[in-house]
Amino acid sequence: MSRNTYTVVGMTCGHCVTSVTEEISEIDGVTEVEVDLPTGAVTVTADRPVNDARVRTAVEEAGYQLAG
Repeated sequence: MSRNTYTVVGMTCGHCVTSVTEEISEIDGVTEVEVDLPTGAVTVTADRPVNDARVRTAVEEAGYQLAG
């Protein structure tokens, strides 16, 4: 099992959380996505390691950016 936490910039509401969650959930192997709106922290749990570039692409497809 793999678990990584990222910081997403620009989320301001529940719709933002839903968009990011849905896009990241589509990545092969992802089993859970937890989003903390106030901090922008997004924890991704998967049954195998997930490429950070895939997460970045999913976040960008949702209309947001990873910090850093």
